Amino acid sequence: MARSVNVVLQKDVEKLGKGGDVVKVSPGFARNYLVPKGLALPASDGNVARFEHIKRVAAERAAKARAEAKTVAEKVSSVEIALTARAGSEGKLYGSITSKDIETALKAKGFDIEKKKLKVDNIRAVGTYEVVAHIAPDVNATFKVTVTASTEG
Repeated sequence: MARSVNVVLQKDVEKLGKGGDVVKVSPGFARNYLVPKGLALPASDGNVARFEHIKRVAAERAAKARAEAKTVAEKVSSVEIALTARAGSEGKLYGSITSKDIETALKAKGFDIEKKKLKVDNIRAVGTYEVVAHIAPDVNATFKVTVTASTEG
């Protein structure tokens, strides 16, 4: 009687492996839990080959997306944004510059980066600040935001 069987995981299973991995498990665990829940398939030659193909395609797609993200990051890094806001005599702003303000300025320059992907410290005074944009996993771009006081009173 078999003490273990090989299965191909369809999804990540905690403490067992990632989707596409071939793992050895007890026959009962495979038969009663993994297969009925759609987490694994028996490790036949066809199933293994199919998942290898899926992994290869996903890796190629991820590499292409990463290259595109790096290109965008290089372009964003060269951007300088100038914003004006009402400020007091000592350079303190009435209010603050938010990530929404920076998102709007980036859109005006042709970059579509969501405000939640921008890491902005509180900008509450006139000056130059560095903002980090999270473009993709492990791909960040840093650009400058210059805040000046508006002339209207």
